[in-house]
Amino acid sequence: MHWVGAQGLSPRSQKWVMQSIPFFIAFIGLEFAVSWVQKRKLSGRINDGISSLSLGILSRLPDVLFRSVDLISYIYVWNNYRLFELPWDSPWTWYLTFLGVDFAYYCFHRISHEVNILWAAHQIHHSSEDYNLFTALRQSVLQKYTSWIFNLPMALFIPPSVFAVHLQFNLLYQFWIHTEVISNLGPLEWILNTPSHHRVHHGRNPYCIDKNYGGTLIIWDRIFGTFEAEDAEVVYGLTHPVNSFDPIMLQLRPLAHIWSTFWATPGFCNKLSVIFKGPGWGPGKPRLGLPEEIPVITGKEVPFNPSVPVYFNCYAVVHFAVIVDLYTELLGTVTMLSQGTVLLRIGFIILSLTSFGLLMENRPKAGISEIIRCLVFIGVYKLGYLRSQFSYLGYVYEILFSCCAAFWGIQIMKQISSSKDKHH
Repeated sequence: MHWVGAQGLSPRSQKWVMQSIPFFIAFIGLEFAVSWVQKRKLSGRINDGISSLSLGILSRLPDVLFRSVDLISYIYVWNNYRLFELPWDSPWTWYLTFLGVDFAYYCFHRISHEVNILWAAHQIHHSSEDYNLFTALRQSVLQKYTSWIFNLPMALFIPPSVFAVHLQFNLLYQFWIHTEVISNLGPLEWILNTPSHHRVHHGRNPYCIDKNYGGTLIIWDRIFGTFEAEDAEVVYGLTHPVNSFDPIMLQLRPLAHIWSTFWATPGFCNKLSVIFKGPGWGPGKPRLGLPEEIPVITGKEVPFNPSVPVYFNCYAVVHFAVIVDLYTELLGTVTMLSQGTVLLRIGFIILSLTSFGLLMENRPKAGISEIIRCLVFIGVYKLGYLRSQFSYLGYVYEILFSCCAAFWGIQIMKQISSSKDKHH
């Protein structure tokens, strides 16, 4: 990995990221509309949707600082160890790369479910108890630092330019399959990974566990015995829900669990098994754990959904839109910013996403967190370290954050006064 300061991200990679944002927004809006027509209800919840988007932004922040480990490692192997070079303009090279990238994804995806330390990163994507296009954007910060290994064999003969296109295509394809509004695609279900197949993959029903790992194609699951067709109604999320909307907590809690289990498990070999065997493993159990220990689905499962005032949701949506604006502006100007300014902007974005999580959970410290966040924004915006894409919004943001800081200050004073009255 290389620090990105003066040199920055490649113009092409910035362009891809920027162009994907309106694409995602348009399809999310379409999904909401279709869901309302079909079921007379929206396809998701505000708290879960903001959580998914927060995790998506958090997962992309390292790319602002570092070059893509996928391409850096691939190009290094290509330049130093390639055995031969397939012609980039041959259709057969493109067909082979399509299959190679998809098979590499299947292998990595399957191992991510079967090796505990990899599952600790990948389970972030499965932590939502909703299933919609927001869920597709719920990604891990750490997963990309292990997935690149599975692509390296292709670097021995497939040009990096061809590989890069198919890598992006494979990821973009998987966006649209995270939806409930598409039921069945007929004969295509035999070949492609479809919304129906991927709903099974995201289910916590016993019949769904460790099934349907494919990216674009479902043929790998059919070949290697990991395919399962959608049957009983799918209940989404982890077998042991995390019950949090805090993006930092969602990223770190699985690693903390492995750490505590590692030290609590007796025997050196058993300790290694905690890391490298399945998440359901325990001393005396098979590598992937016991199927009968998977919690039974009763149909009465209720998603984590803390009760909050309506204005909390409105507040979170407005402020999250501000963060999207600041994040998008950061992507577009990162090559012109100093390293200190980039780090400051990233720090504020992380602070904001964490504060939104506390707000959506109605935590007592959410008000204090928001006061700090609003005051930090006013300070760094005045000093010129934060900028909107739209210059005319500068004054609007200053007024908004000033009013919000005052609002939360009043709320905290009321809580303190109420607490004193109860004490007396």
